[in-house]
Amino acid sequence: MKDDAELTASHLPAGFQWGAVRAGIKASGNLDLAVAIAHGTGGATGAAVGAAMFTANRVVAAPVTVGRRHLAATGGRVAAVLVNAGNANCANGEPGIEGCVATCVAAAESFGCIFDEVFPSSTGIIGVPFPAQKVVAAIPELKASLGSTGQHAESFVRAIMTTDTRVKTAHAVVSVDPAQDAGKSVEVRIWGAAKGAGMIHPQLGAPPAPPHATMLVYLFTDVAACAEHLQAALATAVEPSFNSISIDGDTSTNDTVLLLASGASGLPLRGDLVPKFEAALGEVCRSLARQIVADGEGVSHSVTLDIRGAATAVDAKLVAKAIAHSPLCKTAWSSADPNWGRLLAAAGYSGATFDPARVCIWIAGQPVFEYGVRAPSFDEAAAHQAMMQPEYTIAIDLGAGSGECLFLTCDLTAEYVRINADYST
Repeated sequence: MKDDAELTASHLPAGFQWGAVRAGIKASGNLDLAVAIAHGTGGATGAAVGAAMFTANRVVAAPVTVGRRHLAATGGRVAAVLVNAGNANCANGEPGIEGCVATCVAAAESFGCIFDEVFPSSTGIIGVPFPAQKVVAAIPELKASLGSTGQHAESFVRAIMTTDTRVKTAHAVVSVDPAQDAGKSVEVRIWGAAKGAGMIHPQLGAPPAPPHATMLVYLFTDVAACAEHLQAALATAVEPSFNSISIDGDTSTNDTVLLLASGASGLPLRGDLVPKFEAALGEVCRSLARQIVADGEGVSHSVTLDIRGAATAVDAKLVAKAIAHSPLCKTAWSSADPNWGRLLAAAGYSGATFDPARVCIWIAGQPVFEYGVRAPSFDEAAAHQAMMQPEYTIAIDLGAGSGECLFLTCDLTAEYVRINADYST
C-alpha cells in the first residue's frame, strides 16, 4: 500500500472514469463538481457493485438520505457517483431532497443509467439552499471531462476539497496466482480518495443503521464481488481507520464512505483473495485516515493514542476519545507541554473502569506517570523536546485487563480557531 505522492494511471483500478468541472458552487471559483463513472462490469451494464457507511449523526444531509434509498432500491448497484463541494445540502427540508433527486435524474439521463444508480454526496456549508440548477447545468460539461488517467482521478479529488490543503489518495495492489493461470500473476487494484480537514470525528454505521468539514471517502476496486461481501469488508476496514480518528470531536451530517467494485479484473472475491483484499483495503483506509488528521485545520502535531491494559476494548476506546476530545489535552499538545495530569483526568471521566494506582503513561516514549504518581524518571525538558516532533505517540497502560485501542488525533491551535471563526456553519 502506498500514499499517492504522484497519481498515475497505474494506481487506478480498471472499470472506472473520473471527471470534474467548475459549476459555480464554491465562492473561490475552483473545481466543485465531481463524478466517477463505472463501466464494463460483468453485472448490469455500466454499474459497479457498491457498499457504503454513513454518518451516525441524527441530523443527516439530503444526499445521505437519497444515497441510502438508492443503494436499497438497486441492491447495491452504482453507475455514477456525483459529488459537489461548497454546499452541504443539509437542513434544507424537502426542497433539499428534491434538489438532490433532480441532480441524480439529470446525471442518469446524461450518463445512460437509471436515476437510483446515481449515488450523490455533498460537502460544504449547512443550511444554505442547494443550487441544484447549477449542478444540472454543469452535467454536460462534466460528462465531457471524463477520463481514466491519473490527471482525471486527481481532478475528482480536488473538486471535493473544502478546507483541505492537499490531495488525499492511497492505492494498493493485490497479486494472486490462480492455478488455472499456471503461476501467472493477476492483480486486483484498490484506489481510495478522501477529503476532510475539520468537523472530523466520524461515527460510521452500515445501512440501515440509524443516523449517529465533512469526511467523504471513495474507494474503487476492480475485484468482482457481491454487495454483502463488500459491506463486510468495508465495515472491517472502517473501524480501526475512520472510526478511530478525531480532529475536533464534531461528527458531520454528511460523512460517507463508499466502496465500489467494477469486477473488471475478472477475479472474484473468494478463497485466498479474501484475506489479502481485506488487508489491502484496511491499509488504504488507514493511510487515508492518517492523511486526514495530518491535514486537519490548524494541525501542528498528529498524536497516536495507544491505550492498552483496559478492562475491555470498549473501555480503551472510551479513554482514547475522552483524551482526543479534551481541549485541555489538545492545547497542551500544541505547545509541546507534557501535562500528564490532563491525560489522567480525561481518562478518569471517560467512563472506563480502572484503578489509577495501576496506571502508567508515556509521552513520546518518555515515562511521565507510574502507578499513581509522577514517574521518578520524568524529565520535563526531554518530554517537551520529544513532543516537538510533528508525530508522536502517547501510550497509557490502565492495568485493568487486555483491552486496547489505537486512536489517531491532533492538537488544537489558534489557527483552528481562526479558520472556524471565519467559516459559516
